[in-house]
Amino acid sequence: QVQLVESGGGLVQAGGSLRLSCAASGRTFFSSAIGWFRQATGKEREFVAAISWSGNGQSYADSVKGRFTISRDNAKNTVYLQMNRLKVEDTAVYYCAAARGLYYNPGTDFSSWGQGTQVTVSS
Repeated sequence: QVQLVESGGGLVQAGGSLRLSCAASGRTFFSSAIGWFRQATGKEREFVAAISWSGNGQSYADSVKGRFTISRDNAKNTVYLQMNRLKVEDTAVYYCAAARGLYYNPGTDFSSWGQGTQVTVSS
């Protein structure tokens, strides 16, 4: 089991940047793909990005491709989400989640979730 804690959210103007962190504890972090998801008020949770256990593979939602970058530092048990050129529509609670396997695909089961961090982008 992996425990996850997100941080780095806040209020930023459109066009600005934020970096979210997902700190993990638990012996299975190294062997887990990690994903970032978000949920805006009144909307369903949606996939944002994911990274494989080694960091060599990344996947992105079309809406963030070219603006967001996911990375991980296994020595620090941390996954990052660098968000650039933020838009008002990026406003949401962002969650990180650990998968049961090494790699991400659209059918991946994410078994552990953090509590979320709020990102608000103002116009």
